[in-house]
Amino acid sequence: MTIDPRRSAAFVAAVDCGSLEGAAAQLKVTPSAISQRIAALEQELGTPLLVRSRPCRPTAPGTRLLQYLRRSTLLESEFLAGMKDDPGPARVTLAVNNDTLATWLLPVLAPILDAEGLLVEFVLDNQGHTFALLEGGHAVACISGETEPMRGCSARALGMMRYRMVASPDFARRWFPDGMTRATAQRAPLVVFDRKDAMQSSFLLTHFGLPDGAYPFHYVPASDPFVHAVRHGMGYGMLPLEQCGALLDTGELVDLAPALHHDVPLYWHAWRIQPPRLERMGTALVKAARGVLLPLA
Repeated sequence: MTIDPRRSAAFVAAVDCGSLEGAAAQLKVTPSAISQRIAALEQELGTPLLVRSRPCRPTAPGTRLLQYLRRSTLLESEFLAGMKDDPGPARVTLAVNNDTLATWLLPVLAPILDAEGLLVEFVLDNQGHTFALLEGGHAVACISGETEPMRGCSARALGMMRYRMVASPDFARRWFPDGMTRATAQRAPLVVFDRKDAMQSSFLLTHFGLPDGAYPFHYVPASDPFVHAVRHGMGYGMLPLEQCGALLDTGELVDLAPALHHDVPLYWHAWRIQPPRLERMGTALVKAARGVLLPLA
């Protein structure tokens, strides 16, 4: 049995766009045509593939199909490129966490993409959730805090990002005149990345016994604005050394808890069977990351 390419394209577009209307606009057909093609694919495979909600999302069998289609499309494009003297670029979708993208990844990855002739699409999420994007077929590889690979994939250690609890000098003098204590941390406004960010709450619970909701906080869900929020005294928060190291050296930020830190291990997850260019990219990325990140304990 072969899968009709028009039906599979409609399914992938619906997942990527989140709606039949978006898929129709992308493929330049009507929403009715998209619906009919997906229904025909579901009938052909004998199982529901798409939950027609807003946004659309794949069922469990749909997720397995999406994984297969992502990989087969990449393998096909790599094969066809190999038949030409000038293979041209291939596109890969990588799931990464915001702090990684904002700090060490681009300087490491840019020359690798150039050497391999690859175009990249980043899908962003917390390092604890990027694995689910790979698992759900939304990416062909990911950088994750997850240590164990899913079936059919490998996981290679990259290194560790170290986070410090920092604030501007003025903020520290105002809210923590005698240092960071349980009582002062209860009153001072904290900066939290988003609702998935458990790093700050885990730090406060572990070291100061403060549960969620026991302190005021801001949400600032973008990496550079998060840094600016802390620098400008909106609140205090945890920053990776890659972002705060120089600011600590110049005195623009101060470390509120010099004896404490939070380490985030990172791993490269990718399918074991993948196109040669993606395999070479992953190998080069792992090697380069180990040169810039702290080694795992």
